[in-house]
Amino acid sequence: MPFLRSARISAFLLAAALTSCSGGNEAKAPEPTPRAAPGAIELNDEQISRLDIRLVTAEPARDVPVADVPATIAPPPNARVAVAATIPGVVTRTMVVEGQQVRAGQALAVVASREVLTMQALLEQASARAGVSRAAARRLDQLAREGVIAGARADEAAASRREAEAELNEQRRTLALINAGRGGGTYRLVAPIAGTITKASIQTGMPVDGASAPYVIDAAGQYELTAQLPERLIGAIRPGMSVMLEGSSGTVTSVGSTVDAETRSVPLRAKIPAAPGLVAGRATMVTLTKPSEAGAIAVPTDAVVMIEGKPVVFVRTATGFIRRAVDSAGAAGDRTVLLAGVKAGEQVAVSGTSELKALAN
Repeated sequence: MPFLRSARISAFLLAAALTSCSGGNEAKAPEPTPRAAPGAIELNDEQISRLDIRLVTAEPARDVPVADVPATIAPPPNARVAVAATIPGVVTRTMVVEGQQVRAGQALAVVASREVLTMQALLEQASARAGVSRAAARRLDQLAREGVIAGARADEAAASRREAEAELNEQRRTLALINAGRGGGTYRLVAPIAGTITKASIQTGMPVDGASAPYVIDAAGQYELTAQLPERLIGAIRPGMSVMLEGSSGTVTSVGSTVDAETRSVPLRAKIPAAPGLVAGRATMVTLTKPSEAGAIAVPTDAVVMIEGKPVVFVRTATGFIRRAVDSAGAAGDRTVLLAGVKAGEQVAVSGTSELKALAN
């Protein structure tokens, strides 16, 4: 087959020519693609946005969780105030309900009282006497200066004026103390402090007297936590350390020194600022903490996921993410403290971790 033999020779000559055009150098084999580090996930910014991955910067941790203990929320000492009905009467109007936040000086209810009506009448009489006394004192003083009358009569008129004005001021102060106006025969019950109405045993038409306390107000600034500290934690928890409750941080104020024979625990008290959901009398769980070790890192609890039964965190890199095993010291509220695996300043994923977990497997 002369034609086939000629084609093979032409192909051989073309390959030789291409080789010679390349300078006679031998063709190099392609370099192998670098292998990604174990646990690395390559993602660009667009892919990260599409997966709705949110990042948070890891920060140094100040406290490490020690234990969770049951506790009861209570108002702190001297933070509960009873609002008494100082003058007997009948409630004509209520303005607040139980659980409502009030400010200092806010009106709570209006009470009609016969005694208040009498006091207001006495105020008007005292005001009239004071007016007459002032006019008489001015007239006699003028006459005394003109030499028409003796100065002693002017002095007596001035003394009567001061006496009438003192009586008038006393009547005004009395009505002001019970938050009553000059007429109408009513007075108001007002909040002496800002806080929450924790008791409102009053209704329109109900009689009240000086022995009753229709309202109880708890101060809105802070609450007290009372708990029982297990015997094994005595010495580990001291006043000044922190407690965590639903994202709020409080401070231990006292730790008992005598172990209860039945519960094998000592009483613990802590103060915590007011926050939504904190209600006096509510039973809850609080997290006791202690100062963290050097190098401990705090990240959102959502950043820690379990893979093959071990906690890991997805850390942002220049090309995507890398999965890192971490050593957790425990969680307090919505923060988890890590002793190893993440450095301060690194960014970790707190959402989209399910997708990253699937890509990492």
